[in-house]
Amino acid sequence: MNLPNKLTLSRILLVPLFLLLFVWNFPFHYLAAGLVFGIASFTDMLDGKIARARGLVTNLGKFMDPIADKMLTTAAFVGFLAIGKMSLWALMIILVREFVVTSVRLVAAEGGKVVAANYWGKFKTVAQYITIGYLLAVLEFCTWKDTVLSAAALPEAVFSIPLLIGQIFIWIATALTAISGFVYFWQNRSFFLEGER
Repeated sequence: MNLPNKLTLSRILLVPLFLLLFVWNFPFHYLAAGLVFGIASFTDMLDGKIARARGLVTNLGKFMDPIADKMLTTAAFVGFLAIGKMSLWALMIILVREFVVTSVRLVAAEGGKVVAANYWGKFKTVAQYITIGYLLAVLEFCTWKDTVLSAAALPEAVFSIPLLIGQIFIWIATALTAISGFVYFWQNRSFFLEGER
């Protein structure tokens, strides 16, 4: 297994740790989860750059990289849903998109082809990473309300407005996710049309 694929595998292995830190309620647990998420996100950028620069792009890497991305982002979104910070509808749109893209990849694989992510997919992933990172930072900040910042008597808006902005980020990421899914399906529709003519 080459270095980029090892980095991708490490991202997959970081997902359970991230989720554990997210749900385990201890001081600064959102910060800890955010650091793990940041490391995992960094491996996503690093594995692709190394693979392209050193000519180490493989079918295994093309297959594992998007799965690692989906595992990481889905873990975060399910966590947000569990604590009431994400709409069920937004999560459903994101999951349906992932099912559609996975179906396209499976159909293509039956024909002996590996379909790599397109630019819309990359935009979607970046938007999701930014949204998740932002929300983790805001959630950590909100935990300080009754502890670190309790003596400051800050107005409620200091905490509610960043959370509202986080919801806007979620819907922007959801819209990009839906668009990328449609583009991905449309660009690869030939796999589904074979034998139908």
